[in-house]
Amino acid sequence: MISSEQVKELRERTGAGVMDCKKALAEAGGDMEKAIIILRERGLAKAAKKVGRTAAEGIIDAYIHGGRIGVLVEVNCETDFVARNEEFKNLVKDLAMQIAAANPKYISRNDVPQEVIEKEREILKAQALNEGKPPHVVDKIVDGRIEKFFEENCLLEQPFIKDPNKKVSELIMEKIALLGENITVSRFVRFERGEVAPKSEQE
Repeated sequence: MISSEQVKELRERTGAGVMDCKKALAEAGGDMEKAIIILRERGLAKAAKKVGRTAAEGIIDAYIHGGRIGVLVEVNCETDFVARNEEFKNLVKDLAMQIAAANPKYISRNDVPQEVIEKEREILKAQALNEGKPPHVVDKIVDGRIEKFFEENCLLEQPFIKDPNKKVSELIMEKIALLGENITVSRFVRFERGEVAPKSEQE
């Protein structure tokens, strides 16, 4: 028998509707953690349908870390109503902190120029050969290291600093499921004290 207290707790922890919580708890045999996984899976499936819808509202937020690192980030949603929601605002703050801490160069792997990937492949291939790896496995090794490059340099691929078991893209998908709107990171800039901009940017 599923109690109303269990339903209430699951609602508070996931933001899902009453009936969804009841069904998930019944399916999980009353196991709270299993029910959360069921809701996450269903929520993320629902969220996937919302990806691609136009997100033109949102907020620009700033984060300053110890007077040494500064971040400006623009995160978009579909309505002004969600832009004012605390969950959305907290997500934007978390993303700004992520950018400050993990220093991504791009938003997603799709933003990495092909020439950068090719150059990286050349370097990684030379490294693998210098390590004495057999030539027939070098390409596989390079593929694996390119994935690591994306994970380190692309915001959406990075492990979330507050929960390294999930990627930033998964965090955003959870919020899409919770808030019912598409959410996108459109741009960010990160400053570090003492950094010198390339000459072309200074002119």
